[in-house]
Amino acid sequence: MNSDSDLQIAGDILEVPHLLQAPREHPATVAEFVGLARSVAADRSQWEHLVRYDATSRWYHRLRTGPGYEVWLLSWVPGQGSGPHDHGRSCGVLTVLEGALTERTERGTRVLGAGSQRVFAPGYVHDVVNDALEPAVSLHVYHPGLTEMPMHDSPRCAAVVPVP
Repeated sequence: MNSDSDLQIAGDILEVPHLLQAPREHPATVAEFVGLARSVAADRSQWEHLVRYDATSRWYHRLRTGPGYEVWLLSWVPGQGSGPHDHGRSCGVLTVLEGALTERTERGTRVLGAGSQRVFAPGYVHDVVNDALEPAVSLHVYHPGLTEMPMHDSPRCAAVVPVP
């Protein structure tokens, strides 16, 4: 019969280095990509000085790359939009850093304010536009890196229908 005196513990399992998983240098899961986007968003010194506004087209800058992913910084002046599109075989995380963007999908329309995040899978069709009166800045993480952005003639995106 076992008793507490029969049980001997070799020590705290967290103290045994060979049993611990090494922290990853680069993200590999959806949660880690969301975390990457949040950490970049929180550190304005990584991106704020790079932002430019272009009245003729959306401005973008590749901020970072890693094994199989890219991080992009985009600015949107009032009225600029992406047009209905998907991201090919890439998954993504869209984070609004400043201002507000409107996202239209087949499920409706939602306004994304600073700090809002959207996670999407391959084939996700949306139209993103700055409907506000102030410029906006967003951060986009793609995995794998963005190689195509098919445009959609007939959007599967709804008209203005509020989404809670």
